[in-house]
Amino acid sequence: MNSTAVAGTLDRLGKASSAEEFFSLLGVEYDPKIVNVARLHILKRMGQYLADEQFTGAPEAEIRARCKAILEQAYADFVRSSPIDQRVFKVLKDAVADTKKAAAFVPLSELE
Repeated sequence: MNSTAVAGTLDRLGKASSAEEFFSLLGVEYDPKIVNVARLHILKRMGQYLADEQFTGAPEAEIRARCKAILEQAYADFVRSSPIDQRVFKVLKDAVADTKKAAAFVPLSELE
């Protein structure tokens, strides 16, 4: 395994300090309006997609191409729908779960 290849793109992404930097490093075009609203959601979704990837032993060019495709996919999720619809964060998932639980309960006094 070439450890330099694994370290290149992944190390640079690990040191990135903004969503815009991720897009720039990977050469992905984006609409600033979408990134301004969903930056953390896009990066969280990218992390979810990256969790399923195995990069060990992959050449640097392949790692970069796969990371780029994953960022494009994560970004596309939020072009098509909103962060509220996507619910990548626990707090948003819990908010929906609480609403569903509350809506399922009907007190007997309401039935009379």
